Amino acid sequence: AQAALYYHYGLKKYQLDEKKFGVFEHRSLDNLHPLMRGLDDVFYVPHSRHTEVRMRDIALIKDLQIISYSPQAGVHLVSDMECRNFYSTGHSEYDRDTLAKEYFRDVGKGFEIKLPENYFPDNDPQKTPEVRWRSAANIIFSNWLNYFVYQRTPYDLSTL
Repeated sequence: AQAALYYHYGLKKYQLDEKKFGVFEHRSLDNLHPLMRGLDDVFYVPHSRHTEVRMRDIALIKDLQIISYSPQAGVHLVSDMECRNFYSTGHSEYDRDTLAKEYFRDVGKGFEIKLPENYFPDNDPQKTPEVRWRSAANIIFSNWLNYFVYQRTPYDLSTL
C-alpha cells in the first residue's frame, strides 16, 4: 500500500521509531462507505511494519479518502474517490500464528524485538493467540467483491 501510494500520489513513508507490531483496534471514518458496511464500531487488524504513511499527508490529496484509522496503528484503509483503488496498511489476511512465527523468527536471529501488542493472551508467547480480526477481514473483502467488483462489472465485458 505504501509503495502504491508513493507511486500514484507521491506520498512518502516515514520510518517508525520501533516496529508497529501487533493487533490493533480500528474505527471507520466513514460509516456510510460501502466497504465499511456491517463492521462493528471497533474492529481489529494485525499490523507488522517499520514505516507509515501519515494522515495529514493523505488529507492534502483531494483524490484520496481515509476510510479507517487506529489511534495506535495509524491509517488503515485508503480509497481513491472513484473507489477503483483501495490501499490497506494492515494485514487482515494473517493467520492466527503469522505474527507469532515472525516474532519467534526474529528472536531466533537475535534481533531486539518486543512482543506483538494485543496478541498473545496475558503477553505470554507460550499461549495461543486469539483471532480477533477474521470476521472484519471477511466483511471488508466481501464488501469489496460485492460493491466494487461484482456490482460494477458489466454483464457484457466488451463495454468496459
